[in-house]
Amino acid sequence: MIILFHKSQRVRDRVEKLLVLLRDGRKLLGLLRSFDQFANVVLEGACERVIVGDLYCDIPLGLYVIRGENVVLIGELDLEKEELPSHMTAVSAAEIKRAQKAEREATDLKGSMRKRMEFLDFD
Repeated sequence: MIILFHKSQRVRDRVEKLLVLLRDGRKLLGLLRSFDQFANVVLEGACERVIVGDLYCDIPLGLYVIRGENVVLIGELDLEKEELPSHMTAVSAAEIKRAQKAEREATDLKGSMRKRMEFLDFD
């Protein structure tokens, strides 16, 4: 059976909540409103989920258009299930930014320490 849709017709009448992983590592959540053959996606009620360790924050973005070349993965979320494990703690945007900064500084320090110790040649 072949079903043809006009561009203005809604492809799906059911609500689909998506997780979209972007090339830069960001994770966006939202309700699917539209998509095309190039993986361009329109999300309604979108938010960026930032996770640092056991902390997370959903930063609201509203209606969001994602260019297909930036999409790595699109997955449907089950509306009935809990999205996160119970040990995860929701925090404010300011707190998650501080946690990101601390994590970035720790990573930079680890990299600089490794660089200083290259002369020891542990391999």
